[in-house]
Amino acid sequence: MAEKKAKAAAKKPAAAPKPPAAKEARPVARESEAPEPRLSALYRETVVPDMMKKRQWKSPLRVPRLLKITLNMGVGEAVTDKKVLESAMGDLEKIAGQKPVMTLARRSIAGFKIRTGFPVGCKVTLRGRRMYEFLDRLVTVALPRSRDFRGLSPRAFDGRGNYSLGIREQIIFHEIKYEAIDTLRGLDVALSTNARDDAEARELLSALGLPLRT
Repeated sequence: MAEKKAKAAAKKPAAAPKPPAAKEARPVARESEAPEPRLSALYRETVVPDMMKKRQWKSPLRVPRLLKITLNMGVGEAVTDKKVLESAMGDLEKIAGQKPVMTLARRSIAGFKIRTGFPVGCKVTLRGRRMYEFLDRLVTVALPRSRDFRGLSPRAFDGRGNYSLGIREQIIFHEIKYEAIDTLRGLDVALSTNARDDAEARELLSALGLPLRT
């Protein structure tokens, strides 16, 4: 009887080892849980009520808002040296906090040895919190570091509520280290709004801190 029990026990499969206890996962901070950007809160709490009161608008939806910011960096030298474009994309990624995309030539230009489809620069489009964070860094840190800065031209509106400005040197952004760059290069910044005219856009951007000359 004892021998039968021993044989039956030997036929039973061995119990599977218990899996190791899973490590307790660390909570990941979501973007929605991060504190609201300073200019986003300023727009919601101050700019909207002030413009509604000044222009006697009844709905806050009538108040113009900033839609997106587009950064564009042209690199003509990329036709002969691809490393130049890689360096430019690295600089733009540090400035924007978002990976840029390459811009391609739309047509051939024989004088510059450019063919259709050749990479000639890079660009990035910012929306939401990244847009407000970049604008905050632009108006409070970067622009004041420009040489002989005396304010931005009020004539750079396009007639449809959008504003464009050019930056000559990327080193005005504190994310760029002077000793780590290969050369000085500029970039264009386009602020797109849903304002109905330039007057509304100017009032909006001035309220957000854009230093426009009077």
